[in-house]
This record gives sequence, structure tokens and C-alpha cells, in this order.
Amino acid sequence: MSIVKTGIGMTSQRTRERMLARLREQGIRDEVTLAAMGAIPRHNFVDEAIASRAYEDVSLPIGYGQTISQPYTVARMTEILRNNGLLDKVLEIGTGCGYQTAVLSKVAREVYSLERISPLVLKARNHLRKLRLANIKLKHADGTIGLPEFGPFDGIMVTAASAHVPHELLDQLAVGGRMVIPVGTETQYLQLIEHIKTPAGSEYRQTKLEAVKFVPLLGGTS
Repeated sequence: MSIVKTGIGMTSQRTRERMLARLREQGIRDEVTLAAMGAIPRHNFVDEAIASRAYEDVSLPIGYGQTISQPYTVARMTEILRNNGLLDKVLEIGTGCGYQTAVLSKVAREVYSLERISPLVLKARNHLRKLRLANIKLKHADGTIGLPEFGPFDGIMVTAASAHVPHELLDQLAVGGRMVIPVGTETQYLQLIEHIKTPAGSEYRQTKLEAVKFVPLLGGTS
């Protein structure tokens, strides 16, 4: 069972509940996603100096030019990926501080998460270890390549914006699976990619969703 600090003041359970009420007002309807958001102490994933802002609906810096996404974006992407169904094996591209990873661990049987920046891998591993989340595997790797040796995945979430959907990731999406990825450079939109079975085999269906703002998806490691 996960250990969750109740906290005081701006990091209290009551503050978390206010975040959930706001997410409902913003249109998040999936109660499984909302329960996952409520179970994870977001303030534990940001620096202590800005912990009081953890539950505001804003992205926050986590160092190395990266950010933790605003709660609405985390909830929205999780809800889209889940699609009111069971997730078995999920691949996350861009671990960051590990918050989205932790939320995914509550809605999927297994989570594989890749991060290209080595110090962030260490930071995320420390955050997740404290919560005793046993169904997560982190790796310091190039997310644009994915993790073919553990695929296919029935869910893939990309938490950085790509100019196009990487073919390597498409190849690792199981038939019947869903990918959520921000696509674009100057203007970015969240995209849903569905790998659909057809009489002739399978095909990918792409749906453009709302405008978003993410850091760019980069190859290689550092």
C-alpha cells in the first residue's frame, strides 16, 4: 500500500480535494483518474520552496529546463489513455519528476517510463520509492526510440511535444491500444492515436484534441 503524507496547509488532503473539485468543474469525468490524482501527493514531487503551489492549476519548474504539467493536463491525458477501460502495460515517454508516472501506476498494471536526463531519473526514482509504488520500471534512455523489448504496449503517453508522431513509438502500440502525444512546434495540439484492427490487418486513427504547451521532445540522453 502506498504511503501518502497528509501534510498541513497548502499540502493538506483538503487542498488535494479542492484540486479534485476543480478538475471536475474543468470536465474531468473519469472517477478512476480522479481517485489516482487524489491518492498521489503532488507536493512531494516539487521543490519545497514551491510546494505551496503544487495544487494550483499551473505547470511548475523541476529543473534542467523541464516542468511538471498542470493537474488538468495530467488528468486529461490519463483520462484519454484509460478510456474507461483497464490498462495493462503502459509506456511513458518523459518521466520528469515522476508525478505523472505515479498517477499512471494507479490506473495500469505495469508502467515503463523513460527519461533522457540522468539527474531527473534519480530524482523521480527517489520520489517514487518513498511512495512504495512497485509496478513502475524507470530507465535512463532516449524516449524517441521507446522500449521495443518490452512492447507492445496498450497505452503510450508522451509528455513532451514532437513535430511528428515517432514511427518507433507507433510500432510499439498494440492493436487496440491508444497513444496520447502533444504534436507541433510553435502551436501544439494533443493528439490521440488509436491502433485499430481492420479486415485487412490494422491501421492508425489520429484525432486532434485541444491546444497544449509542452517542452520539446528531444532524442539522445544527457
